[in-house]
Amino acid sequence: MTKIDIIQNVYERLGIPKKDSARIVDSVFELMKDSLAQGKKIKISGFGNFIVKEKQPRRGRNPQTGEEISISARRVLTFKSSQVLRRTLND
Repeated sequence: MTKIDIIQNVYERLGIPKKDSARIVDSVFELMKDSLAQGKKIKISGFGNFIVKEKQPRRGRNPQTGEEISISARRVLTFKSSQVLRRTLND
């Protein structure tokens, strides 16, 4: 499903004009991005949690050359689905 598909579904289900549907979807995504950029957790009941985790710097290895390299610290986004979503997917 793409962003356009989500906009189309909002348009069809709520009867809101497409421009307004697009603004709503864009606003929700912007709010989510801003919250995640600040390191906040996003919890959507019945769906799951989006969590930003801090990864420490570590040593790695280039698989082609075997050369040891340094992997810098970074932030990664993880998603953990809720029990409700898991049950829906597995039924």
